[in-house]
Amino acid sequence: MNDRSDWIPLFTLNTVLFPDGILPLKVFEPRYLDMVRDCMKERVPFGVVLIRAGQEIGIAADPETVGCLAHIIDWDAQQLGVLLLRTQGGRRFRIIETRTRPNKLLEARIDLMPADEPLRIMDRHTACARTLGLIIEDINMRGRDELGEDFESPFPDRLKLEDAGWVANRWSEILPIPLKARQRLLELQDVPARLAIVHEYLLQHHIL
Repeated sequence: MNDRSDWIPLFTLNTVLFPDGILPLKVFEPRYLDMVRDCMKERVPFGVVLIRAGQEIGIAADPETVGCLAHIIDWDAQQLGVLLLRTQGGRRFRIIETRTRPNKLLEARIDLMPADEPLRIMDRHTACARTLGLIIEDINMRGRDELGEDFESPFPDRLKLEDAGWVANRWSEILPIPLKARQRLLELQDVPARLAIVHEYLLQHHIL
């Protein structure tokens, strides 16, 4: 799928998707089923944006101004009218303007934000990467023990524990912080600053 920089459909959710992050979705509303089918047919992503005001179901919600492209990497239709998706975060984007289609699907004209440049973990943050790797390994091991072949990891297949932005993003997904705080981390374009905030949180809560 190619990134888009024009009008894209939006999936407004009570969650924040980060670049490279894995987001499973259960799609059953007609507007979103149509959206997903169109995206798969055209091989394009859709946008995932945190809800600022409103609900996930029904009338189009008011989104935050920054979201993340979601690429469909797998799907299943085990029952009529329900699609199970496995999506992965792509580029972040900033919403320029929105419009609502007759079927209540929200669309946005967007500007793609710069992708994080690969940045090697600094010595003072190596504990962040090492601890994250242990947590991912533990979650995956427990999942395989409990579910066997049915287990799907909540993390990307390829771990980039040497990359500061990747490490900061994965911590931002799993830390028990408010959605608004998670959204601010998504919006922060300064990779070292994003990881420094995560590192300070981990120290304050005695995780490191």
